[in-house]
Amino acid sequence: MSSPYSAILLLTINLGLLWLLMAAPVGTRTLRVSRRFSHAAERLWSAVDPTGAEADWHHNILSSRQLPERPGVIEQIYRNLDRKGRPIRRLLVVQPLTQPDGGVAYGYVATVVDDSALDIRFWRHFRERREIVATADGAALTVEQTDTYRGFAFLIFRYFVLRREMRAFEGWLNTGHSTPNGVFEHPLMQIMLAVLSTVLLWPFFGLNQAGLMISIFLTLVIVLHELGHLAAYRTFGHGKVRMIFIPLLGGVAIGGRPYNSLFEVATCALMGPGMSAFLVPLLIAAIDASQVGWLPAEGRGPFLVFLLILGAFNLLNLLPMYRFDGGQVLRQIFTQRSSLIGGSFVVTIAILTVGWSIGLTANALLAALAVFTLLSLIGFGSIKPRDELEKMSTRERMLVAFGLYAAVGMHAYAVIYAGQALF
Repeated sequence: MSSPYSAILLLTINLGLLWLLMAAPVGTRTLRVSRRFSHAAERLWSAVDPTGAEADWHHNILSSRQLPERPGVIEQIYRNLDRKGRPIRRLLVVQPLTQPDGGVAYGYVATVVDDSALDIRFWRHFRERREIVATADGAALTVEQTDTYRGFAFLIFRYFVLRREMRAFEGWLNTGHSTPNGVFEHPLMQIMLAVLSTVLLWPFFGLNQAGLMISIFLTLVIVLHELGHLAAYRTFGHGKVRMIFIPLLGGVAIGGRPYNSLFEVATCALMGPGMSAFLVPLLIAAIDASQVGWLPAEGRGPFLVFLLILGAFNLLNLLPMYRFDGGQVLRQIFTQRSSLIGGSFVVTIAILTVGWSIGLTANALLAALAVFTLLSLIGFGSIKPRDELEKMSTRERMLVAFGLYAAVGMHAYAVIYAGQALF
């Protein structure tokens, strides 16, 4: 398969997956998870009941209690932190399930009426139902969650969260302790996913040594990019950060709490390409060193390829699209729509100029512009915080703007330098 067709196919697959995960109109869906336990229904109900004696059994729940002043309203405090670093507080309206004869069953239906971290509109379609039914050898717990989804990503996430909760519940019943049981975020699993992504990308660049090298370099560039985001999260005091590698789509850096300010949003987005920019002069120095004999001459080609991939990946990530780092940064810098459109236009023209300078045809540039315009029109849902984030000062806005300018300039120079040397 030729390079242009490979690139088009890879881009099409990425856009399709991104749309399915983040923007597809999934509608209202109900997740249902059920498991049998060799324990009496009363034992299970003491933990499942939000007001039960052991309602705080889960390792993420600090407390669960009935509010004395609000009958039927349950307050739950979680270990997860809000933007100020405080445990998240959530209020639930709980309605007990009733049996056909009018008796009270082991179960309830709950809706969320308040959340200290998220805008309450996030929960407007959410409904949870939990029921325990006695069996001959114990009891069965069934959990149903109904919500309206845009994209399959959050639906899949909730499904696996429910499965993990069931495993944690079984562990607590058997040992008296609830412990995290997920393996997806484990570093070894992420390494395996990175290797899988490398193998899946290999055919798009040719099933040969050069294609494998490009695939490996692209994976390394993605990892370096996400490490920049993680470093920014740590700088802003996030206690727990992690990177999730998604084959074919790249990686996602996840912080330990919601953002607290617009400056934090912009800086954490900018530091993905920003940290990678520090490698540009080092790679150019290595290329020059290999050319004059200070380093093996055989290294010049791979260094140039890595520099080109590093620059191109991060430069494209700085495009002013909604889910790209460039779009995140620009939305925090410019508060007025006209200014945002102007800033987005300047960044887009600068990146297209880089493509023109390395020999891309006008048709290729127009096709790329059409693709990214289409991507920007895809409506992505966003999770809004409960309270408005802290505004940026003029000094912070100038700092972020110069950082964006520097990141675009460094990666543009990397692409031009490597492109002219290779082509």
